[in-house]
Amino acid sequence: QGQVVESGGGSAQPGGSLRLSCSTYGFTLNYYAIGWFRQAPGKQRERVACVTTDHTTYYADSVKGRFTIGKDNAANVVHLEMSSLKPDDTGLYFCAATDYSRRPSTCPKVYDYWGRGTQVTVSS
Repeated sequence: QGQVVESGGGSAQPGGSLRLSCSTYGFTLNYYAIGWFRQAPGKQRERVACVTTDHTTYYADSVKGRFTIGKDNAANVVHLEMSSLKPDDTGLYFCAATDYSRRPSTCPKVYDYWGRGTQVTVSS
């Protein structure tokens, strides 16, 4: 049974940076696509970034140019580097994984494994 665990959340001022990590267990990360999602109070969960099995990356328009997702298969971890943070980036951030080896350049819509989330708060 696979598992993903988020870490690295915390508080930052507007304009600051944070680095989130998604550690993976029980499956071979090479064959998996990873998505980072966030949910703010009163808002729907949204996908902010995805990295595919061939390392193609996708970003929501709201974070493009500010967030960078990277997959380290050898270390079984996916990072989300967040910079130029805004108060609207506040939320609970989740990572999720699914085996998408048959569609290596595509982000999935359905994910098999979800973490419990890590809180990010951006305020002055």
